[in-house]
Amino acid sequence: MRLPYERYCAEVGAQTGLLRRTVRGADLATRVPTCPDWDLGELAVHVGGAHRWAAELVRTRATEELAEETVPGYTGPEPRTAAALDDWLAEGADLLAAELRAAGADAGVWTWAAEQRAAFWARRMTHETVVHRADADGAAGVEFAVGADVAADAIDEWLEILEFAQRGGDPDLEPLHAPELAGSGIHLHATDTPPEAGAEWLIELAPGGFRWRREHAKAAVAVRGPLADVLRVFYRRLPPDSGRVEVLGEAGVLDTWLAATAWG
Repeated sequence: MRLPYERYCAEVGAQTGLLRRTVRGADLATRVPTCPDWDLGELAVHVGGAHRWAAELVRTRATEELAEETVPGYTGPEPRTAAALDDWLAEGADLLAAELRAAGADAGVWTWAAEQRAAFWARRMTHETVVHRADADGAAGVEFAVGADVAADAIDEWLEILEFAQRGGDPDLEPLHAPELAGSGIHLHATDTPPEAGAEWLIELAPGGFRWRREHAKAAVAVRGPLADVLRVFYRRLPPDSGRVEVLGEAGVLDTWLAATAWG
């Protein structure tokens, strides 16, 4: 179940604030293990550039994709000092939240998905920031934490993105259609949330494609642990064998899923 639109607008700023706190306390040259092509400074520029790009899409009510080089300030501050980067990140998040609020959820805006509304970007940029904050926290040795409703919605959104890719015939997902996986599935189970939070997911695999729903049910493999850690495993930001979650059953099914969805 989606969060209210205004909540996403607020979370863009809140999650960016937490990212800024991590980046301020670390060396910008620190490599990011979960995004090995980037150091912390480059990760921060990626996030802040995405915020400005989405803000420009919403501001202009874009009907097609905008080239990154047309977006003011996209490439980050120069020189890239810690103080300048911190200010730049804050400004980009504020800009995005302001444009989203001015537009409203139903404003028509180009997206790369089926949903062509500002609401898509409010949700996408919230979770883009959450997941890259997990990257930054991991690189800096900071304990990652996130609100349960935000984390659960991030898992929902990722599954919806994968469904969209599946409908488009994405070849990367073909391993999930293997006949030997038919009838198997994955159960995600958060152990630190109350039952009414519904923080459990069942993903059923079949030759015609996967299906998912929020449900407590048995599957070929289960991932059990704190919701923030289940989210990180599902987004490949935490190894399943890290000891922070339990993997029960056929671990190979989970490995196949994570390998097929490694582009997120």
